[in-house]
Amino acid sequence: MVEQDAASAPRRFERLQAELVKARALLSFSPASGRPARFLDANTGWGRFQAQQALELARAVGMPELRELVLAHHVVLYAHSERDVLLLSLRQERQLGYRLPG
Repeated sequence: MVEQDAASAPRRFERLQAELVKARALLSFSPASGRPARFLDANTGWGRFQAQQALELARAVGMPELRELVLAHHVVLYAHSERDVLLLSLRQERQLGYRLPG
């Protein structure tokens, strides 16, 4: 388990930034590289609400596909079309849900 203390925060943040740079390069080359967004199949009321909210965000920007890209300790939720990618949310792997704008 990764230690979550103030002394290691700058180092962890730098690693996250490096991962996001790599993710950006991958998604710019192949937007469909991530897995299908798993939370779209949620069974709870809150899960279904979040899924609907994310789908509405994606449709509003003309990018109907939702996917997740798994990093070392984070998961990126993004919408995409054939050539464009929009980051919707970033969560730590142990978080249960995404914080969506709106």
